[in-house]
Amino acid sequence: MRKVEREMEILKWGVLLILGFVMLMKGADIFVDGAAGIAARFGIPQLVIGLTIVAMGTSAPEAAVSIAAALKGNAAITIGNVLGSNLLNILLILGLASIIIPIKVADNLIRIDMPVMIGVMALLAVLGLRTNTITFAGGVILWIVFIAYMAYLAITAKKSDVQEESEHKNKPIWLLLLMTAAGLGFIILGSDFTVDGATGIAKILGISDRVIALTIVALGTSLPELFTSVMAARKGNADIAIGNIVGSNLFNILFVVGTTGLITPVTYSSDFLLDTIFMIAAGVLLWLLVFRKKKLDRKGGMIMMVCYAAYFVYLLLGK
Repeated sequence: MRKVEREMEILKWGVLLILGFVMLMKGADIFVDGAAGIAARFGIPQLVIGLTIVAMGTSAPEAAVSIAAALKGNAAITIGNVLGSNLLNILLILGLASIIIPIKVADNLIRIDMPVMIGVMALLAVLGLRTNTITFAGGVILWIVFIAYMAYLAITAKKSDVQEESEHKNKPIWLLLLMTAAGLGFIILGSDFTVDGATGIAKILGISDRVIALTIVALGTSLPELFTSVMAARKGNADIAIGNIVGSNLFNILFVVGTTGLITPVTYSSDFLLDTIFMIAAGVLLWLLVFRKKKLDRKGGMIMMVCYAAYFVYLLLGK
């Protein structure tokens, strides 16, 4: 009977896992179509859409986890969540996406947005590691930078005369907004189902909570970025694919950490020093890989995947 119950439990979590992946794939498909349609309808560059709407949408799980934890008096998880997510976004997600299909990178992203991302990562390190805390003042600084960057993107969108192409351009704006919202809902719900299903199976198989946290849960909160970026790249919306990752990293630091810092002081343990260095190094590596070629090719993706594997080994052996 015990064996039968175990098999039924595995079946239950397996069905949830498969359902989660289906929702992620379909949700990412609808979400990208809706976002690209909005960009085309209003003449907004896809890069700006990727850096804002798509990035904020796919970062919703990280924001929800960190801000909810702060409200419950457990803000200590914020930094680990953000550092881990940003490293996953750059090395694993962009690495995997570019192996599946090489991603062209807009010149503006290379000249402005990537250096801004690296600068914001360095700012987080200075604010946090100096006193081992992100204070209210630190939260204010991060929010000021966030507002300034959003203003820059708004000006960029206003000045742009680029005519975006999309097969969904002529759809009603209400339908495009509905597609974007519904797609995001499927992505977030699908990521929850996937994490729950994988965690349930892992526990039945006797895998430790620590390994589950370092693998399934960490990747689970980044599944929205993964599926959205891969789907966008496959549909030829490269600006959305890479803008999503750069924008998500900026949003994670400026909005998530900034907002959490405004609610309560955020512990920035010195144990995170090497993780912070890895995060900044990952940002610099991405910039160097695309600087000359104006694209992230399969070779670059493999380099980033190897770097993440090395970081993962460090996590398992060093912590």
